[in-house]
Amino acid sequence: METPRNPLKATKRRHSAAFKRKLVKLTEEAGASVAAIALAHGINANLLFKWRRAQAGRPARRKPAAQAVLLPVTLDPLPPASAIIELPAPAPAPTPTARAPAVGIIEIDFGGARVRLRGSVDPDSVRCVLQALRDAG
Repeated sequence: METPRNPLKATKRRHSAAFKRKLVKLTEEAGASVAAIALAHGINANLLFKWRRAQAGRPARRKPAAQAVLLPVTLDPLPPASAIIELPAPAPAPTPTARAPAVGIIEIDFGGARVRLRGSVDPDSVRCVLQALRDAG
């Protein structure tokens, strides 16, 4: 194994407690960037974060302080059946031998509700959905 040319570069750098306190104090100023301060002083930002945790007396790895909170959800009532427009029965479409899939978006707004259909849409499926919404109201 080859020995390094400069043995001082091969050793671990050690920083004084005063240096660590100084950098941590700089990070506590309003608008301070830990990454910029670390770069300006020739250290890794992760090391500076570690020093901040150590000076604050916090453990190196923290668990989330708060648990998930469930929020109440309310749904608006369905519109009355009279607000739904009745679709006429579609005429039978010709059946071509090679048909490109229809791509698009259909949006139906009624009574504050929106139904959005994407891609190839079967007219019978649309009629069924609208009928179910009307019956639910």
